[in-house]
Amino acid sequence: MAAGALTVETGARLVKARGEAMAQVAADRPGAMVAVLGLDDDVVAECCHEANPVGVVVPANLNAPGQVVISGEANAVERAAELLKARGAKRILPLAVSGAFHSPLMEIAQATLRGVLEITEVAAPALPIVANVTADYVGSAEDVRAALAAQVAGPVRWVETVRKLTADGYTTFVECGPGNVLAGLIKRIAPEATVYSVGDTASLARLKEAVTAAG
Repeated sequence: MAAGALTVETGARLVKARGEAMAQVAADRPGAMVAVLGLDDDVVAECCHEANPVGVVVPANLNAPGQVVISGEANAVERAAELLKARGAKRILPLAVSGAFHSPLMEIAQATLRGVLEITEVAAPALPIVANVTADYVGSAEDVRAALAAQVAGPVRWVETVRKLTADGYTTFVECGPGNVLAGLIKRIAPEATVYSVGDTASLARLKEAVTAAG
């Protein structure tokens, strides 16, 4: 919305449609997600692949070096967790979620949102945007539509997204909204980056002061 691809009203309607579609799939086809700490992404992917004979399980959120969330059918996630423990994972943390988000189990929700997007007015972004499902720029209205739909059942490639931005010269990041989870992840991925979290008027005032002081 900040880049002008969507209006606030349109964005809100899409969020509602996305949430409803995902909730319906989660009710019809329950799944599970667990956070895996202390292993490389490749090892996590290998263990998911080894667990696939049990059911669907995939890396869903590549949050930071050594922190990956896997998602899929409960039995397959459980099997993958066993394999990951055997490979030396420091911790396996079940997430309190209602479905297997960012996994193939969400493909019906993805198709539903794609249909909504096809009849939604979307403009080409006026500012550079990197989609976390591709870790690359979206430059047209069709790119925006494709990325928004793909992200429902696709992985969140957060590490690659941040590295793409820092490689292209971006050095300052602002997390908007409550909490500072993303700010912490960014600092783990790019320790040299300057990161702010803005979730209330006080933190917004601190950001303004920092920007003013920086000139």
